[in-house]
Amino acid sequence: MVGVILAQGGSYRLLTPAEVADWLKVSELTIKNKYRAWGLRPQKVGRLLRFRERDVIAYLERKYG
Repeated sequence: MVGVILAQGGSYRLLTPAEVADWLKVSELTIKNKYRAWGLRPQKVGRLLRFRERDVIAYLERKYG
């Protein structure tokens, strides 16, 4: 994610919990335990948890503006 230039609002690309954790500099377990409290909406792909890139960007905008 470092060095990626995003269009306004981000994309619909799906990120794994590990990718989100790396981006936010927290552990993958923190993402799995806190995403509901943080208001991140997950996308289920079968049994797998994924997050839309634009939802993560929206969360960061809301939280840290």
